Amino acid sequence: MATISEKIFSRASGHRAEAGEIVEAEVDYAMSHDGTSVLAIKAFTEMGSERVWDPERIVVPFDHIVPANNSTAADLQRMVRSWARDQGIVHFFEGGRGICHQVFPEEGFALPGTLLVGADSHSCTYGAFGAFGTGVGATDMAEIYSRGRLWFKVPETIAVRISGRLGEMVLAKDLTLMLVGAIGADGATYRALEYLGETVESLSISGRMTLCNMGVEMGAKAAIVPADGTTEEYLRGRARGPYQPVRSDPGSYDAEMEFDVSDLSPQVAVPFRVDQVRPVGDLAGTEVDQVFIGTCTNGRLEDLEIAARILKGREVKARTLVIPASREVLLQALSSGVLEALVRAGAMIGTPGCGPCLGAHMGVIAEEEVCLSTANRNFPGRMGKGGLVYLASPATAAASAISGEITDPREV
Repeated sequence: MATISEKIFSRASGHRAEAGEIVEAEVDYAMSHDGTSVLAIKAFTEMGSERVWDPERIVVPFDHIVPANNSTAADLQRMVRSWARDQGIVHFFEGGRGICHQVFPEEGFALPGTLLVGADSHSCTYGAFGAFGTGVGATDMAEIYSRGRLWFKVPETIAVRISGRLGEMVLAKDLTLMLVGAIGADGATYRALEYLGETVESLSISGRMTLCNMGVEMGAKAAIVPADGTTEEYLRGRARGPYQPVRSDPGSYDAEMEFDVSDLSPQVAVPFRVDQVRPVGDLAGTEVDQVFIGTCTNGRLEDLEIAARILKGREVKARTLVIPASREVLLQALSSGVLEALVRAGAMIGTPGCGPCLGAHMGVIAEEEVCLSTANRNFPGRMGKGGLVYLASPATAAASAISGEITDPREV
C-alpha cells in the first residue's frame, strides 16, 4: 500500500519510497521567480556550478515586484534576465505574464504524478493537479539548478475527507480558511494533506488551487487533490507532455480527518494568525480602509467573476485593488465584461502579479490601516508596517468594499 506522495517519490527516486524515508529524487520541473532567483543564482555561482542541468525544465516567471518599483529591484531583475539568457532558460516569463503559481499550471507544467519544486512556499498549489508540489529555499534550488535532484524526506499523509454542499456565497476560500482554523498553523507540519470527498470533487480547478495553495499555512509539505476528469479537462491542450496520474491505496494514510461543510458560513482570518478564523458575522461592522482581490490564492477568473457579480451597478466605499493572477485571466476578464464592471464600481486594476501581497509594491497599507485581502497570509507587516490584514473570500471582499466594513456577502 502507498499514498500518492510515496508513489511519486518512488518513481522520482527509482526505488520504493516509504513515509519517513530520506530519498534523492529527480525533479520534473523547477521554478524560481524574480525574488528567489536572485539568491538561488548567487548560491549556484558560489557552488562553482557553471551550467544548469536542463534549461527546458527550469521555469522563471517575474511576478513579485513587477514592474520594478525602484532602481535596486530593476538592477536585480536585470541580473536574473541576463543569467536566464546566458543559461538558455527556455521558459522565462517577463513581468506582466502573471503570478508564478498561476502561470506554471496555465503553461502546462503542473501535471499529475510529477514532482514539482518551486523556490516559493506556495508551490504546494500544484497539488491541485495531482502532483507533489512543494517549496524549497534558495540553496536547495541552486542544487536543483545544478543537478536536477534533491534530498527529500517522504512525508506521511493525512487524508482530509470533506462532505456537504457549499452554500450560496460560500466559496473554496471559506472552506480553506475553515480547515486552516481547524487543523492549525502547525497541525500538518511536514505532512502531505490529501483532500478527498464529494465537496472536493465538486470544486473547479480554481477552487482546488485555492485549497492546495494554503496547505503550507498548516505546515504541510504538500497538499494534493487526486487527478480526475476535471483535471483532465483543464490540461487538455495545455499539458507539456504525457503524464501518469496516481492515487493512494486504501488504508495507506497515516491519519484521517472528516469535515461536513453543509452549514459552513463565510470565514475570515483575523490578524495576526492565519489559523485565527471566525465566521464573518462575528466581525461584521469592522471598518476597512482597503480591499485587495487577487494573489495566487484568489486572482483567477472565477474569483473576479464573483466580485464583479456583487459590485456590478454599485460603487465601492473602501479603496479597492483588483489584480488578475495572469495575463490569461486579465484577457478573459476583459473580453467577458468582468473588468468593465469592476472598473465602473471604482476598483483599481493592477498589472498581473503579486502586487501588495508581500508588502513590497502597489497597494501597501499605512500603519493602523485595515485591509481585507483574498491573499493567504496576515502576519505583522505583511502588507505594510503596522497595518492589519484580514483574509477572506472574493465574495466577502467585494461585499465589504461596497459597505466599507466587513460584510457577509449573503446579505448583499
